Amino acid sequence: MFRFSLISFLSIIFFLSCSSNNSKESNNVENNIRSPEEIYVQAMQFFNKKNFTVAEEEFKKLQQLYPLSNEAIQAEIMLGFTRYLLMDYDASISKFNKIIQKYPSHKDLDYIYYMIGMCNYEQITNHELDGQFNDLALESFNQVILRFPDSKYAKDSRQKIILVKSNKAAKHMEIGRFYLKEKKYTAALNRFKIVIDDYSITKFTPEALHRMVEAYYEMGMIGESIKTASVLGHNYPKSKWYRYSYNLIKKINNKESVLKKIKNIF
Repeated sequence: MFRFSLISFLSIIFFLSCSSNNSKESNNVENNIRSPEEIYVQAMQFFNKKNFTVAEEEFKKLQQLYPLSNEAIQAEIMLGFTRYLLMDYDASISKFNKIIQKYPSHKDLDYIYYMIGMCNYEQITNHELDGQFNDLALESFNQVILRFPDSKYAKDSRQKIILVKSNKAAKHMEIGRFYLKEKKYTAALNRFKIVIDDYSITKFTPEALHRMVEAYYEMGMIGESIKTASVLGHNYPKSKWYRYSYNLIKKINNKESVLKKIKNIF
């Protein structure tokens, strides 16, 4: 009887002990559950240490555990930015586009458009003219300027637009010079006109005008040559390209003066 009572007593103690341990483990598990803020802070610590792989894991974990939290949205943005830093531009653009679709009124939408522009901008190569990255970059940077004119990213977007357009204008100029050298004057004029009409904000406009003066001169279209030189002189009076055009027009005038004298003699 005593033995049975002892066993019963020990059993009760054992179960109480187990219950106590389970309670402690349960409390530990609860204490180890991190808030979305804690997960985000830890993810950013990994990110700042450039441990991008672990940072991405933490950002993804945050999205899974707290998909409706503000931190989860910010984690999506950071995942896109991390992909950008790793030069995985397609994945970065894909993530940013999803954010635009899911949160069309998000407060950081200017930054997201800007980053899409940067992803495309960094894929532009010098020899490209009509490459898709030129146009895609322009589209995104224009979105920043048009939709968020007061954004802190607007100024750099404007500068990037000038650089992208300069890239395209440079290629048109290269092709135009080639046509001019090959005496394909109409084709050359078409290229120079594109630079003047579509890329007037670039540094190539004065040269494009001067090359048109040359092309018209070679084609015998003296009136158009003089008219274009006057436009160049009016808008860029201190440009070296105006001096070149001025010297060419001076040569034309000298020829005309000589012709008039010959006509008067005969």
